[in-house]
Amino acid sequence: MASRSRSYTQLLGLLSFNLLLFTTSTKAVRVGVILHKPSAPTLPVFREAPAFRNGDQCGNHEADYIHIAMTLDTNYLRGTMAAVLSLLQHSTCPENLSFHFLSLAHFENDLFTSIKSTFPYLNFKIYQFDPSLVRSKISKSIREALDQPLNYARIYLADIIPTSVDRIIYLDSDLVVVDDIEKLWHVEMEGKVVAAPEYCQANFTYYFTKAFWSDPELVKVLEGKRPCYFNTGVMVVDVGKWRRGMYTQKVEEWMTVQKQRRIYHLGSLPPFLLIFAGDIKAVDHRWNQHGLGGDNFEGKCRTLHPGPISLLHWSGKGKPWLRLDSRKPCSVDHLWAPYDLYRSSRHSLEE
Repeated sequence: MASRSRSYTQLLGLLSFNLLLFTTSTKAVRVGVILHKPSAPTLPVFREAPAFRNGDQCGNHEADYIHIAMTLDTNYLRGTMAAVLSLLQHSTCPENLSFHFLSLAHFENDLFTSIKSTFPYLNFKIYQFDPSLVRSKISKSIREALDQPLNYARIYLADIIPTSVDRIIYLDSDLVVVDDIEKLWHVEMEGKVVAAPEYCQANFTYYFTKAFWSDPELVKVLEGKRPCYFNTGVMVVDVGKWRRGMYTQKVEEWMTVQKQRRIYHLGSLPPFLLIFAGDIKAVDHRWNQHGLGGDNFEGKCRTLHPGPISLLHWSGKGKPWLRLDSRKPCSVDHLWAPYDLYRSSRHSLEE
C-alpha cells in the first residue's frame, strides 16, 4: 500500500467543528455546530489489464464457474489487483472465474469503479460487509492489521454470498497465483468443510496463551486432535456444510471467550484452529507458499521453501508493494512485481 488511509470511524473522531458565536441583546450566546463529513480516501489508479478469454474447451454453464472470494480493503487494493491479474493470467478458463468481493459500504462505489476500469471484462460482484457484526467481538492482537473488521469477513462469507453458491475459494489480498486455479477448485473435499494446505507437528503453544493451557476444560478441545496448522488466507470452503454446521456461530463463540479471557494471540486464525485443526482436507503445500512477508513484528525477508509452487503468499508484516516502493525489496518481492498494475506518478508522466 502506497499510503495508509484512515478508516471512516477514525475520521469521524477528527471532524472539525466550526463554532459560530452570536451575541444577542440579552448577552446570551448561541453556539452552532457544523459537521464536515469526511470524503472517501483517494484510491490508487491502475492500468487496464489485458482481456483474457476462455479456451475452446471451456464450458459456459453455471456448473463451470469457479467462485472466488476476496476482501476489498482500501489499504490492500494494490495487492488485490495483482492477485486478480495473476488468477486470470494463469487460468485456462478466465471468463469462468466469478469473483465475490467483500467491502465496507462507504467505499463500495469507488471500489466498483476502480475494479471495472482495471478489469472491464471481469465477472464480479461487491457485497457490503457490516463491520458492526464483528467490531465488538474483536480483541486486540499482536498486529493492528489483524484487528480490522474486514480481516474477520471470511467468517461471515457463507451468510453473505448467494445460497446458490455451494463451494468457494477464499483468498487473501497479499498473494499471487502462478498456476491454474481450477486445479485447486476441483479438490475432492472428502466430506470436510474446509480444504487447505496443512502443516502438522505444529507447536500450538505459540498460538494460545497460558490462560488457555491452564484451563483443563479449554485444553480438552484439542485433545485427540492432530496438531495441524493451516493458513486461513487460502481455503476451499464447502459453503453448504458451513451453513448447516453453523460454523459462523461457533467461531463467534470462541471470539467471545477470547474477549473475556484472552486465550490466544493472533487475530482470526486461532478460532479456526480450535474448530478445524486436524479435521480439514489437506491439499498440496504448493497451493500456499506462505510467510513471504516475514513474521508479524519485523517482516524480515524470507526465502522460498523447496518444492513446486502454485501460489505465493506474503503473509506476515512485510508486503511486496511497500518494500518495492521503499527500494528495499526482498528477493521474493520481484516475483510479485510483474503482476503490479499500479499506475505510479512516473508512469503517468511517461504517458
